[in-house]
Amino acid sequence: MKTKSQKIGLLTTTSLVVGNMIGVGIFVLPAVLSNYGSVSLLGWLFTATGALILAKIFSNFSKIIVSKSGGPYVYSKAGFGDFIGFLVAWGYWIACWVGNGAIAIAIIGAASFFIPELASNSVLSVSLGLALIWIFTWINARGIKESGKIQLITTILKILPLLFVIIIGIFFFKFDNFPEFNLTGESNFSAISAVATLTLYAFLGIECATIPAGNIENPEKTIPRATMLGTIIVTILYILGTVVLFGILPLDILQNSPAPFAEAAKIIGGDYGGYFVAVGVLISGIGVLNGWILITGQISMATAKDDLFPGFFKKENKKGAPVNGFIIGGVLSSIVMLMNYSEGLVEQFEFIIQLSVLVVLMPYLFTAASYVLVVIEKKLHTKSWIKTFVLSALGFSYSLWTIYGSGPETVFYGFLLMLIGIPVYIYMKWIKNKEN
Repeated sequence: MKTKSQKIGLLTTTSLVVGNMIGVGIFVLPAVLSNYGSVSLLGWLFTATGALILAKIFSNFSKIIVSKSGGPYVYSKAGFGDFIGFLVAWGYWIACWVGNGAIAIAIIGAASFFIPELASNSVLSVSLGLALIWIFTWINARGIKESGKIQLITTILKILPLLFVIIIGIFFFKFDNFPEFNLTGESNFSAISAVATLTLYAFLGIECATIPAGNIENPEKTIPRATMLGTIIVTILYILGTVVLFGILPLDILQNSPAPFAEAAKIIGGDYGGYFVAVGVLISGIGVLNGWILITGQISMATAKDDLFPGFFKKENKKGAPVNGFIIGGVLSSIVMLMNYSEGLVEQFEFIIQLSVLVVLMPYLFTAASYVLVVIEKKLHTKSWIKTFVLSALGFSYSLWTIYGSGPETVFYGFLLMLIGIPVYIYMKWIKNKEN
């Protein structure tokens, strides 16, 4: 039983959603989107609509299944049983620690702006990457209150540069800089679909408030509010940020810029403006690493408590933190990060990243489908069956589209990764039956 002092409130929970969604990539993404033209704004709106639908499903689910940690794992399990629940947890857990290794690498890339030697000195880069992973593993092991403080501070600090460019940038906005509607030569529908696929990954993390539900005060109220509020905040920042950059930077500069927000900040505030955004990128990476390390430990603990992951994952220290889950996740993330600095293993690193893409999307699919099943089973929303069915169908359809949009190779390898988990599931079931 968690004490009140070990739980987090609305502000920190919202920062977990916002902080885990806003990573390093969004500071670069507008440059990529500029190649498609201003049609990319419609792609943003399409993706944001899908994300808000999924956020609403997660919000509603958190009112049905209260105070039980695990988020998409718990919700999928409630509708489809242990096997699907396990596959969702298995894939999601792997995607978490693989992603943490990749985030550490991205932070090193951002830090090389200030320490150029990081780009050429592998020993220094590896040392910094390992230090980051284990510092935040240690912080998370000190309890969710400690990691929550870091998450709140880094989320505020990463939003400030974005707000700086958005608000002050309005005064530097020129309509002449705005790109033509469709620069691809393809149909508008094809361009919107391509942009929506690119922008999808900027919204991964909408479920993060639901995963540590057992550590959240008044979860039936806090989680829905944090999920919807966090998703709305991120949507506004993403779309306004892209619009302002399109108006500040000439197209030829924007398309070739490795750091478009920093480029815009230089126009607004000179070199100091650029440094301000560069620091924001660095802090953004640090915050997202902290948040996803928290999620890695929480998802493995929640699954272990249902006897679907090995029992040592559910061990908690006196602060109520899943310490074994954090340590094992830290070791695996360190291995992934090290692979990127071994020339012969770079292809394997990219292969693992590709494997993990689908298993991040599958929890959304099963949660959306499970929602209507659980509502029917529990005989809830009896006066709004049509709303429930439409919401579930829209969430399922959007999730299915995102999986399709990730490409056949990603889908194939993602399913392969999930199939690898089946022997683990069989073993866990055998252990459970043996104990009974």
